[in-house]
Amino acid sequence: MGKALIIGAGGVASVVVHKCCQNSEVFEEICIASRTKSKCDALKEKLQGGKTKISTAKVNADNVDELITLINDFKPDIVINVALPYQDLTIMDACLATKTNYMDTANYEPLDTAKFEYKWQWAYKKRFEEAGITALLGSGFDPGVTGVFSAYAMKHHFDEINYIDILDANAGDHGYPFATNFNPEINIREVSAKGSYIENGKWVETEPMEIKRVYNFPEIGEKDMYLLHHEELESLAINIKGIKRIRFFMTFSQNYLTHLKCLENVGMTSIEPIDYEGMKIVPLQFLKAVLPDPASLGPRTVGKTNIGCIFIGKKDNKEKTYYLYNVCDHQECYKEVGSQAISYTTGVPAMIGASMIITGKWNKPGVYNIEEFDPDPFMEALNKFGLPWKESFTPDLVD
Repeated sequence: MGKALIIGAGGVASVVVHKCCQNSEVFEEICIASRTKSKCDALKEKLQGGKTKISTAKVNADNVDELITLINDFKPDIVINVALPYQDLTIMDACLATKTNYMDTANYEPLDTAKFEYKWQWAYKKRFEEAGITALLGSGFDPGVTGVFSAYAMKHHFDEINYIDILDANAGDHGYPFATNFNPEINIREVSAKGSYIENGKWVETEPMEIKRVYNFPEIGEKDMYLLHHEELESLAINIKGIKRIRFFMTFSQNYLTHLKCLENVGMTSIEPIDYEGMKIVPLQFLKAVLPDPASLGPRTVGKTNIGCIFIGKKDNKEKTYYLYNVCDHQECYKEVGSQAISYTTGVPAMIGASMIITGKWNKPGVYNIEEFDPDPFMEALNKFGLPWKESFTPDLVD
């Protein structure tokens, strides 16, 4: 039915490629492109021979001209951006120049500022409308499935949603003293930044890890979780009717936090360049180089993740609570696609979001967050492609 250009060759990209090949009726042909072509070739070697035709290419995603040349050569129906968030805008520029649909899993973040928000990408809305192409923002899990969950809850269970708590729990154990489950640079920038949440239409800022709660997660048990800033708060507060407060919590072990604090104290999490033997290096980028590659964690990670949303709102003038979530097993993911659950829970929704656009189920020119589309076909695909969702109408609430 269609062709997809996949930019990136890390752990998430590997899952996207596996899942595109499983959905060969939609993805007849894919091209995997990265700065390191050998990684793309390794994925091709592993998965070629099925119905989906696979090719590879070398591309620098920071270079708009290189991207345009590749897109013009391959002529995809959509570009699936699973590169770094720093590269969102260059890839969007290339899609505009070639009139090609675009999709990513995380919003743009400037390389020199640990801050992420949608203003840079939302600024493309009129240009994408005029070009007649769609940009789907944030089709991972959070952001991504959390937005679909919110749209589904709004469509089927509420007249208005007043409170949303997004809970992201990882009870996996990889056995290392310290490692991150996705790109260390992005992970540590996100975790060490100030927290924030939206209340009564305004951002409320907190110190990093200032707000802690303990929650008893289904199939995982009690975990410490901390309030973080997260990008989907910004769009959900606009797109979901009735929002009074929306928060995002993520679980961390005390071991992780102790190591992170030590690294912060000695300056290793800084993004400010320093002089080292006549060279400029960024401490956080050096730290990324010495930490375990998240793509290597799959064989050794055991345990489960639980990611979902708790909603409080009104239906027929009565207060209602509703909890939508997914539980994912690290080892089951590794057996299926060779990746741990963090990559899996991002890669599966990326494939599904791209398939929604290729099949025309989601098709309107402009720049959109995922909750702005009909959630039902996406929810069906989650069950089909490995991320079945569960629901509760009597959940424990977060105070």
